[in-house]
Amino acid sequence: MSAMPSRRAVVLGAAGAGISAALPAPAAHGASGGGRPARTPPVLLTEQASRRILVLDPRRRVWDPDADPSVVRWQFSPLGDRRYEDLRPDGSWVYPCEAKVRVHRKRTYVLTTASFGFVAVVEHPTGRRYWGAALGGGDDLFNPHSAEILPDGNVAVACSTGALVRLYAASQGPRATRYAEATLKGAHGLHWDGVRRVLWAIGDDELVTYAVGGTAARPTLTRTSAVGLPVGTPGRTPGGHDLFPVAGRPGRLWVTTNAAVFQYEMRGGVFVRDFAGAEAISRKSVKAVGDDPRTGQVVTTAPEKGLEETWWTTTVSVHRPESGYKLVNGGIYKARWWLPR
Repeated sequence: MSAMPSRRAVVLGAAGAGISAALPAPAAHGASGGGRPARTPPVLLTEQASRRILVLDPRRRVWDPDADPSVVRWQFSPLGDRRYEDLRPDGSWVYPCEAKVRVHRKRTYVLTTASFGFVAVVEHPTGRRYWGAALGGGDDLFNPHSAEILPDGNVAVACSTGALVRLYAASQGPRATRYAEATLKGAHGLHWDGVRRVLWAIGDDELVTYAVGGTAARPTLTRTSAVGLPVGTPGRTPGGHDLFPVAGRPGRLWVTTNAAVFQYEMRGGVFVRDFAGAEAISRKSVKAVGDDPRTGQVVTTAPEKGLEETWWTTTVSVHRPESGYKLVNGGIYKARWWLPR
């Protein structure tokens, strides 16, 4: 989402969007080990209208949690949770804008951020806090937009309005505050590359890498490379947004900008749109993109007109083949396949 005026009113109500025509159900196709059909994974999303992270049933075309709570397989909100009360979630947990599922030391975690300062690594399914922080004073002056956990247990955070990437010594405890910092205009997305052992980050204008040094207790960040993002409109910033590994093609990253969706080929150092389904997947203002290597299905979200916020949608699009989901009264920002990795 774009930077918002500082100290906006907190969103407390639903968007009031209706259900459009039913979409075809995402297909269960491809094959898993042993020749059995692969199943469509659950869908993990940031639901800003109700201020929750949700994992939803992929077998249902329309999700209406109020009418049918069984569509929700797991949910998280720090509101009213004593484990997160020091992070002041009433003020900081506004516009949850990132949700990633990661496996660290054989435990599954959801990494989440919210635009008014909340950042946490949440154990699944217990909701237990691995680490958390509140950046700023309950406004969008930092706007943490994405997070990533590193092999040593430290946590990187991209802050778009703050124009920086921080690496917190989260390995030292759930309330650790020490961090290393690097500047990056419009920092929006992060990915730890275990093969090259670098932290990738995307900003308004460029895709960069950082080397991580120091110790787990006192980490350092050093910028090691940068490449300019493709320009959609001459004279305007590319507006880098989502950054996610291409699960079906190691060595590539999904990259979204204001204008299009690309894959970045690391070896050649080039942005390409040679992937299957590019005609439907690559469009303006895509907020999240990712693929399921078992089925080949790609999930994306993009803003929908007529909702309470210009960056919201009630639709989760699925590609290869084309289908999707609807969330009743939703205010979705990002959606990802539930694929712990």
